[in-house]
Amino acid sequence: MPGNRRPATERAFPLSPNPQRTRPRADIMSPMTRTAIAAVLITACAALTACSSDSDTDSKPTPAASTPGPDMSSAEAAAGIPPEPTGADRKALLLALRAVAPKAVDKAHEDKAIDAARNQCAAINGGGTNLDSTAAARFSYDGVTTNEAQGKAINAALKASGFCKV
Repeated sequence: MPGNRRPATERAFPLSPNPQRTRPRADIMSPMTRTAIAAVLITACAALTACSSDSDTDSKPTPAASTPGPDMSSAEAAAGIPPEPTGADRKALLLALRAVAPKAVDKAHEDKAIDAARNQCAAINGGGTNLDSTAAARFSYDGVTTNEAQGKAINAALKASGFCKV
């Protein structure tokens, strides 16, 4: 109803500023707030400049070794993980595994099969339980599913090949 509308001069927050009824301005900061912000900015700038250095005597960081050192191989041996096979040893291991689980050791998954075999050796050498299901889980990847019977055959192939002897 047109008669129930309040005139613009009586609205709580009119479109044009009314000196008697205006909102408090949020864009005006107190001097204390400005001082606190300035102090924080100065402290941050000082901290950043203290971290930088123009000195030429700084030593350059040395790159990390790209191949694991003797500490890593001794730690793996202590955990029962054999070294990664190369050359003829790698081919022999892949042939033994391919005979019992051909899909898990196809050309696309050879590296994963080698890693899985090394990790399975850690379980075998460590006296793990449920070795067959563990092998089935380790050799199941990228849509390849290995069952427990194949896991049992994988364990037998790893033991027979002598690969797990550390």
